Amino acid sequence: MNYFNYFTEIEDAFIRRRAKHLLLSPMDWALIESWKEMDVPLHVALRGIEKAFDSWESKPRKRSIKSLLYCQEEVEAQFAEWREARVGAADEAIQHEENGTQRTPDERLPFSRDAIIEHLRRGRASLQQVATVRKKKGVDDFTDTLARAVALLVDLENDFTASSSPDAQKLEQSLSGLERMISDGIRAVVDKEEMAGMGREVKEQLKPYRKHMEPLAYQQTFENLLLKQLREQFGIPRLSLFYL
Repeated sequence: MNYFNYFTEIEDAFIRRRAKHLLLSPMDWALIESWKEMDVPLHVALRGIEKAFDSWESKPRKRSIKSLLYCQEEVEAQFAEWREARVGAADEAIQHEENGTQRTPDERLPFSRDAIIEHLRRGRASLQQVATVRKKKGVDDFTDTLARAVALLVDLENDFTASSSPDAQKLEQSLSGLERMISDGIRAVVDKEEMAGMGREVKEQLKPYRKHMEPLAYQQTFENLLLKQLREQFGIPRLSLFYL
């Protein structure tokens, strides 16, 4: 991930989650530059932004987020935890060795490290294949989205592989953000009439169950089924560890 992409990826994530186009201010750009100079990994910065917006959306407020500065605290917290995990893992290993006990990193994971790495590799390979096929038909915004997703998966895979104390929960948060980015990218390139037709099909599927569902549950189920159809149409794999 080069210097320029570091800025554009963070800008895109902020604008996408805000759901309204808003140019970053000079102060926001200076903040990104400070993260870059602090060696905050891109995937850590993106995870912090996603988590900050998730927190905001869990408690609806009248005012919207207008500046990347709102995400600063969460990004720095994620970075501090990322660094602590690397240093703390070595201290923990020494302590276990002194106590005569050993505890492997896999014992702290829901799946083995090898299984998770293989899951990341499969997801990356599938996305790369989809990107290659689409690129032959012509480059569009979604082709760029897939290329960015592949690059971020490489970073996540390398970081997880190299970590002496990998954190599956934080990896899952990053993967969820990637899936959201890809889903938004699909929606942006699908023809409106085609999207409306797929929406009608999903509503027809849900028709027998709608009267038994709460409005919020119905809407969420509708969105999930629609996205499932879109992912299948585009050949997009699930990246979440829940699908490991």
